[in-house]
Amino acid sequence: MGAKFCKEDVKEVDMCCLHKTTLSLISLKRKQDFKKVYSQGKYAADYLFIAYALANDLQQNRVGITVSKKVGCAVVRNRVKRWVKESYRLLKIEGQACDFVIIARAPSGRLVGKGAFYQIDKSINGLFEKLGKKVGFNL
Repeated sequence: MGAKFCKEDVKEVDMCCLHKTTLSLISLKRKQDFKKVYSQGKYAADYLFIAYALANDLQQNRVGITVSKKVGCAVVRNRVKRWVKESYRLLKIEGQACDFVIIARAPSGRLVGKGAFYQIDKSINGLFEKLGKKVGFNL
């Protein structure tokens, strides 16, 4: 996949901003996709998150992140979403392509300090290891 530039006539990176298309997450958007993963998928849970996974027919993984108002105010919810996205991005998922839905529980919004991302990352890794055994993908 080649570089994607803001302007079509630009040929060099230093003349335009380079979009990082390879690092972007492909997310679930439609309500029916979320419902399908909830009803037909496998799940794993811990005290911070619930994660669902369902094999798909696409060539790539998709992820949906849900953070309700019980987690905290908008600033806290957005912070939790950023941490979950980063933790998911760091995973190396191989094998069957899947749709994932990650639901944040209320204690995830109360994490503070330098160890907060570490706790979220550890939780997400553990959940995906459990889901990998159930659905059929490897980390």
